[in-house]
Amino acid sequence: MRTQIAIIGAGPAGLVLAQLLAQQGIDSVVLENRSRDYVERRVRAGVLEQGSVDLLRTMGVAGRLDREGMVHHGIELRFDGAGHRIPLSDLTGGASIFVYGQQEVVKDLIKARLDGGGAILFEAAAVGVDGALTNGPVVRYTHKGKPRQLECDYVAGCDGFHGVSRGSIPASALTVYDKEYPFAWLGILAAVPPSSEEVVYSYHGRGFALHSMRSPELSRLYIQVPPDDSLDDWPDGRIWDELGARLSVPGFTLDSGPILEKGTTGMRSHVVEPMQHGRLFLAGDAAHIVPPTGAKGMNLAIAD
Repeated sequence: MRTQIAIIGAGPAGLVLAQLLAQQGIDSVVLENRSRDYVERRVRAGVLEQGSVDLLRTMGVAGRLDREGMVHHGIELRFDGAGHRIPLSDLTGGASIFVYGQQEVVKDLIKARLDGGGAILFEAAAVGVDGALTNGPVVRYTHKGKPRQLECDYVAGCDGFHGVSRGSIPASALTVYDKEYPFAWLGILAAVPPSSEEVVYSYHGRGFALHSMRSPELSRLYIQVPPDDSLDDWPDGRIWDELGARLSVPGFTLDSGPILEKGTTGMRSHVVEPMQHGRLFLAGDAAHIVPPTGAKGMNLAIAD
């Protein structure tokens, strides 16, 4: 198969790029290792910055976002037993943040892509990029159990930290900046309405805590934990007790409920430069991993 732009990865970076190219009449094929159901269901980031929302609107894919997204005009910082609201919109000339899950952004972009006749090959695992320094790079991949090749003019590596794109660039051509932090985040998704109307970041002697949301019925919360803690160390009761302690301020009550998902994420920063090697370009997590607060990873991927 041949296309103008081969895009590896159907996350926010790859799908936004595919849509932008299509609007300019540029042909592309998106290769995604996972199934459509998987990428549309995996819960990741949940906050869109104003710039990301503006771009999605310009692309014509923000209809559901505008109907269902939760607009926040500020955030709250808690420390020393008190809350301090930061009025973002007042301080930025009206810019806001929007609570809208990454998986919902992905759903909207996939629908727009397929409705427009664009190509996404799901369960197509890229295994390598050849010829990045030539005029005709090739992406090698497997699909339906068979090895295949996608010939193209340029390759966009939007396949995340563990994808093949960055690894297809010689180590001698990259400068890597890497830092691992001595703590992790334990994140939960709970079937309970949010206890605060806006996102809350809490600095506490027992560690950091974050109160966020995914919808009016779903809360997303995090607590700082030692990096070697396992999920067995954190039964549901202990999680709610710790969140209650770290988020406590006068007049605030943390509502608890069934925990639907939980997992730990090590905190690290990993950046490579340059983001281009010949005709192979990196975008999103393939080029940079940042700690997940504020959904910076998703917004950086869209900006890329």
